[in-house]
Amino acid sequence: MATPELGAPESEEAQQGLFAHLLELRSRLLRAVATVVLVLVALVPFANRLYSELAEPLVARMPQGAHMIATEVTSPFLTPLKLAFYVALFVSMPMILYQLWAFVSPGLYRHEKRLARPLLAAALVLFYLGGAFAYFLVLPAAFHFLIAVTPQGVEMMTDITHYLDFVMLMFFAFGLCFEVPVAVVILAAVGVVDLAKLRSGRRYAVVGAFAIAAMITPPDITSMMMLGIPMCLLYELGILAVSWLIKPGDAKSETG
Repeated sequence: MATPELGAPESEEAQQGLFAHLLELRSRLLRAVATVVLVLVALVPFANRLYSELAEPLVARMPQGAHMIATEVTSPFLTPLKLAFYVALFVSMPMILYQLWAFVSPGLYRHEKRLARPLLAAALVLFYLGGAFAYFLVLPAAFHFLIAVTPQGVEMMTDITHYLDFVMLMFFAFGLCFEVPVAVVILAAVGVVDLAKLRSGRRYAVVGAFAIAAMITPPDITSMMMLGIPMCLLYELGILAVSWLIKPGDAKSETG
């Protein structure tokens, strides 16, 4: 009879702790969602202008007299709003990641915090750089190629919704591909690879980078090179980051 009485306070304390964590998670999520909503409300009046800027890499290279089209009745209204939501999510990402960090960080050890802070910041910056790289360099080259190979007698008129989906897919793909240094550091931190294996695996990394580039980019050699070469350079940056951030005993202590 004494055992349940002794265990009851511990069980009640555990439930209270879980309830407190759930309340904090709810609070963090509400703050993140509120940030996205506020940014979205601020961007809605500029939704059409945002879409015009997004379409510029294609519109500037279309033949004289060609234009984009909307094949659905609600597309002229909903597609710019959809873009405004994507931009709001993109702009709000620092706050979203901060709320995630504020919730998770109390449960991390000091050495884990030391590694997680720069990785989180680097992941955010690299994702932004990947999106900017796709917009300013890759998309213009890709659209130039696609328009150049359009068959004679075929008029290129791209649907605005399909264009948005394609561009956002490219942004997301390039943003993820630019996370190579972060992925390399994480793999080294958990002991999957070490510095020697990373250096000896350069040839495989190059093959993998260009294979991924061939699958993601439009079917032209220029776009493939514009993703494959940066991924190889980012792999080298990851090796440097491992040599700076991961001490020889860190991975062993993590896995042990």
